[in-house]
Formats: sequence, C-alpha cells, structure tokens
Amino acid sequence: GAQQSATVANPVPGANPDLLPHFLVEPEDVYIVKNKPVLLVCKAVPATQIFFKCNGEWVRQVDHVIERSTDGSGLPTMEVRINVSRQQVEKVFGLEEYWCQCVAWSSSGTTKSQKAYIRIAYLRKNFEQEPLAKEVSLEQGIVLPCRPPEGIPPAEVEWLRNEDLVDPSLDPNVYITREHSLVVRQARLADTANYTCVAKNIVARRRSASAAVIVYVDGSWSPWSKWSACGLDCTHWRSRECSDPAPRNGGEECQGADLDTRNCTTDLCVHTASGPEDVALYVGLIAVAVCLVLLLLVLILVYCRKKEGLDSDVADSSILTSGFQPVSIKPSKADNPHLLTIQPDLSTTTTTYQGSLCPRQDGPSPKFQLTNGHLLSPLGGGRHTLHHSSPTSEAEEFVSRLSTQNYFRSLPRGTSNMTYGTFNFLGGRLMIPNTGISLLIPPDAIPRGKIYEIYLTLHKPEDVRLPLAGCQTLLSPIVSCGPPGVLLTRPVILAMDHCGEPSPDSWSLRLKKQSCEGSWEDVLHLGEEAPSHLLFAPVACTSLEYNIRVYCLHDTHDALKEVVQLEKQLGGQLIQEPRVLHFKDSYHNLRLSIHDVPSSLWQSKLLVSYQEIPFYHIWNGTQQYLHCTFTLERVSPSTSDLACKLWVWQVEGDGQSFNINFNITKDTRFAELLALESEGGVPALVGPSAFKIPFLIRQKIISSLDPPCNRGADWRTLAQKLHLDSHLSFFASKPSPTAMILNLWEARHFPNGNLSQLAAAVAGLGQPDAGLFTVSEAEC
Repeated sequence: GAQQSATVANPVPGANPDLLPHFLVEPEDVYIVKNKPVLLVCKAVPATQIFFKCNGEWVRQVDHVIERSTDGSGLPTMEVRINVSRQQVEKVFGLEEYWCQCVAWSSSGTTKSQKAYIRIAYLRKNFEQEPLAKEVSLEQGIVLPCRPPEGIPPAEVEWLRNEDLVDPSLDPNVYITREHSLVVRQARLADTANYTCVAKNIVARRRSASAAVIVYVDGSWSPWSKWSACGLDCTHWRSRECSDPAPRNGGEECQGADLDTRNCTTDLCVHTASGPEDVALYVGLIAVAVCLVLLLLVLILVYCRKKEGLDSDVADSSILTSGFQPVSIKPSKADNPHLLTIQPDLSTTTTTYQGSLCPRQDGPSPKFQLTNGHLLSPLGGGRHTLHHSSPTSEAEEFVSRLSTQNYFRSLPRGTSNMTYGTFNFLGGRLMIPNTGISLLIPPDAIPRGKIYEIYLTLHKPEDVRLPLAGCQTLLSPIVSCGPPGVLLTRPVILAMDHCGEPSPDSWSLRLKKQSCEGSWEDVLHLGEEAPSHLLFAPVACTSLEYNIRVYCLHDTHDALKEVVQLEKQLGGQLIQEPRVLHFKDSYHNLRLSIHDVPSSLWQSKLLVSYQEIPFYHIWNGTQQYLHCTFTLERVSPSTSDLACKLWVWQVEGDGQSFNINFNITKDTRFAELLALESEGGVPALVGPSAFKIPFLIRQKIISSLDPPCNRGADWRTLAQKLHLDSHLSFFASKPSPTAMILNLWEARHFPNGNLSQLAAAVAGLGQPDAGLFTVSEAEC
C-alpha cells in the first residue's frame, strides 16, 4: 500500500493536469469454466497508474501486467491485465459474488471503472422437470413442459424431434414458451415422435429423458351406400366402412353396425302365403322364449336371496342406518410443523375396469380415461367386489384376508402398525396410534349406498425396497392404504410426519408412490435432516455396570414409538428429554462422547475418546435403532447419583449436549413422556365423531363461501386466513373449494383444533351468514 501511494504521488511527465482518466476498455463480467483462469483488462487515458481492486481489496502490484504508451495527442495511456483463478473465487463463494474493478490515477484525480463479476460456471445434471409421454387426438393441443437444470450462466433450451432440431421459425404450428415448454397448437400425425429437451451453456450439454408423443385418430364412418334392391325375403340393405378416417395409432374403432337392413314393399318383392312349416317355426320360437323368461325369473330370485345374506355380513344395523355414536379419543401431541399433508385428486371421471387391477402386458388393452388420483386407483361405477368383515372380527383375520388378494403387493408389517375400519358416505378417520399417520375421509367422499372397508399400514423401511439415488435420504415413514380400486367422489387426505428441516432452500422434497408394477414414481415435488436423540438407561440397576444408550432417530412419531417399545422390552427408562440435531448432507459422521464423569463414584469403560455413527448409516434412513452405548461402572454398590455430560455432534456441523443429573434408583421425571407415547388411541372414527366441525355448520359455511363475492369475502379469503393460499389453484379445480379447505383444516388440527379461531376467521370475512359459526367447544 505504501509503495502504491508513493507511485501515485509521482505522476509521469507529460500528463495533462486538466483531464481525469477516461477508460477506453473496462473489465466485463466473465465466467470461469472448469479450472481455467480468466483475464481482466483495463485501459485508460490519461493515466499515470491503474490498479485492480477485487472484493474491496487491492490486488498485489506483482500480479499486474502493465503496458504504457501515448495516444495521438501525446497523452499517457496505460493498459493493465490480471488473471483471476477459480480458487480465488471459491474463497468467497456463498458469502457474496466475486467482483473486480479498475481504479485509474492522473494528476487531476482518480476514476473507477464498472464492476466486473466473476462467476464459476456450472450446469447440474438433473432436470427440474422433464417432459412426459402422452397420447393426444388429432388436432388437439400438446404441451411438453421442461425445466432445465440449475446452472450459471442459465442454460439455453432447445427441443429435438426424433433427434432433429425443432425450429419454430420453420413451423408456425410449433412454438417454445418463455418457461421452455414446447407447444404444438394442433397435433398432426407427423407430430408422432420422441421429443427430447436439451439444455446447454458454456460448461455442458444435458439431455432429458425422451417423451413419446402419439397422435391417434379415432375411426369415423363413411357415408351409407345406396339401398340395395328389394330381395325375395322383402328386405334390402346398405353398408358403410370405418374409413372416414380410419383409426390410426391406437385410435378407437367406429361404434355401431356397418350393415343396415330394412323391410321393403315394392313391386319387386314376391309375397308368398305362410305354409305349415312357417306355423311350426313360429310356435317353436314362442316356446323357447317362454322357457328363457322362466329361467330368468328363477335366477333373479336366487340372486336376491343371496344378496340379502351378503348384506347382513357387510355391517351391523347401526352402520346401515347411519347410527354412529361419538367416540372420545385421548389428545395426541400438539400441532407438528413437520406434518406433511397430501391432497390427492380423486374427483375426476372414472371408468369401468374389470379383472386384475394391474393391467396385463400380454395383449392389446382398451384406452382408459384414468383419474389423476395419487392415493387409490379408480374403479368404474359398473361392478364392485368388496370384502367385508363383521365388527367383531380380529385384525389378524383382516390381515390374512388382505394378503390373499391380488391387489395387495406386500404384507403389512403387523397388526400393531395397521388399522382399518368400515366407512360409508358420512366419512371418518383412520389413525395408527402414536405414529402421526392418519387418513381423513371427508363426508360424501364415498358414494351414498356404498360401504368400504379401508386399511392403513405402516411398513418397516428394511422390508420395502425404496430406491435412493445419490444423496437422497428417506425422511418419512412408508405408508400404504387401500384397498385400491374403490370409487371416491372427493379427495381423501393422508397425513404423516417427516423430519426434513422446514426450509425450501435446503431441500428438494419428493413424495413417491409405488405403482402396481412395483416401480416408484414421483407424486409431488416440493422444492437437512433433523434426527432427534434419546437417552435411555436401565430402570433398575443391581450390578455395578450401568449402560447409557443414546439413540439417533428420525424426528417422527413412528420412529419414537419403535424405540419406546424396544426400551420397554429392555427395561430401560428415559433420562433426558429428546433433542433435535440438524444433520447435514456433508458426508461427515456423527460423534458422541461422555465428559465430566465423577471419578470418585463412577468409571467409564470406554477405551476411546468418542464413538461414531457413520454418515451413510444415518443418511440412508432405513436402519432402525441406531445408537451408541456408554458403559459406566460404579465404585460402590451404594452409588445412585449420576452427574455427567454427553456431547453429540456432526463433524463440521451442528451439535447438542445433554446435562445428566439424576438418581438411578428414584428419578422418574421423564417417565411421563414414555407413558404419553405409549398411550393408545381409537384407530378408527366413523361419522361425525371423526370431525371437529359439526356437520350442519360445515354445510352452512360451504353454501355461504363457495359462491364468488365481489368484496372478496369468499373461500379465497378464508384460505388466506388459514395460511392455505398456496393451494388456491387446487381448491379452484374442485366442485366445492370451501369443503376442501375445511377438510385440510380437519386433517391438520384434529383432535386439538381450536374451533374458536376457525369461527373468528369465518366471522371476519364479513359475509351475511358469518354469524352462523359462533359456537363454543361445549356446544360441539
């Protein structure tokens, strides 16, 4: 710095004292590709000195390459160059962008150039959204979405059709949106092809998975031909062909007959009198018809008697007459910020589907208009085969019955982690106690007149082959519900915990489902992990050794339930409240150590300074009961007080500490937590007892807020007040948006939801009927 100041104080002779430096060349924004350094150049006149300043710090003089000259008027000119490496930029990566600028001096003063930003160029491998295969009819519009991978500079997108570049300037029927989606205004047969989205920048070129687009043509009849001449049997005919157009690329065949016959009474028709043979024929036909009618009546009578016997086994009379009784349940934990609710769309049109629920691959199949449901596969309104049990049947019988059905692909993990119930149009709720997993069936989701037996199962991660790629990790329990194939008129809501940190910038969350073929597919894409730690020790200690077990588990109800059940079998007791530690995707292990053990009372039998749980054992999310054991030995059998510290931390990450101070024979301060976790609940609630909002009040709110209101006092404002406005487009697609909002409120706030807060939100809308929801908890 002192050398630079001395240099500035001695200008070069010949400089014009009346002119400030003027930049002929300024540094420009540039990208570093791989490890190749970049060159920055500055040129100014008149200038006695030029130096670069990067991120507020002067670049050393020895790093400058300087060239001096004079312009045509004799003014001194300087050109300065520096190299910037990837290592220099990475030192400040994540804090702020790396920038450089030039500062030029003359005898009249200084001038600063514009800032040039130096960025490390990259292009990630995975597309944020890839095009999907689809089948469209002729002249229908096609939209193929594509969201390229994240990159610097942002990737440019182009489309390939059968490996040929799609050029919208040559085809006015095609254009690419600003969001990079490929749009075909009207599908043509020539548009049947494999489409690939290509993203590229200065670093790399990425290709998406190809999407097969099939443009099909449904068959249509040609005009009828002329009637034929009248035949001897007093009939004539005409024909047509399925050729205008003919079906192509899997399009539907023409419906109807290709031949039409009628009676004719022209002079060309020869009439003959009926002989004895005709009379005998007519008598025989009449006799056959009478026999068929009698047989049909017998079959109907037998069917009705069997149907009466079946109905008695479906459900007891209280269910059939909708005579549900309220059932009280014990409160569970308070609202969990990690609760994940899913709103599957099961309200679209369904079709009749007979036979196996998984389509066969050994022959052509008809074209089905499937629903967009994410939870239960649709079954048409034609024929339903439902298996029911009496209200007194055992869970084991239900499990064995399900395991024999062709739609149940994997056995449940056990009756203790499974629940089921029989439901009708009044709806209800299924819950697996102490797991945070529930299934809400809104009113009228099941068609009136139908009764379904629905199950909800929690699976062990090690029993389900869930493919995890790269740095993916399992954050939630694996749940199945069914049976598949039931007809639902409204979406049901599946709720379960996950242990991801509630920050969209840190996670890319994906909800997956397993298809009938066994493959896993993305249902929902939302955008580090938070394991909790538990300390257990023996309830009674008769030996000199005393074990402290530190468990590392997902911060979800089901994981805590598993550990509590295990420790009950081992005779352990909780000695500290659970703590949450944010475990990051940094490939660093988790370390645990014990400190400050009073040597006069206890001795640690640990031979190393700390224990470790490998990173991948935690990150894959499928290993149960991960823990470390610290074994202490009492100096005397009379020793009962234990005071020490336990440290748990991720290398170069977050950590937690436990201050243990308790009496191993008397202290039961944390037994209440285990008792709370072990409390059971009513697994199935049917009818009004499953909902916080009374049915009549719910209907009044729906009829009041569903119609649009010019003052904005409708369901949209209610969604904003309940912090559900991120789902407005989903609500708007439903016949009753208000019903969907109330269903989500029920799923999130049962059984401890505050009806007074909901009443205040409804009353604040200013609707004339807003006062209809001024009820108290006692009235409900």
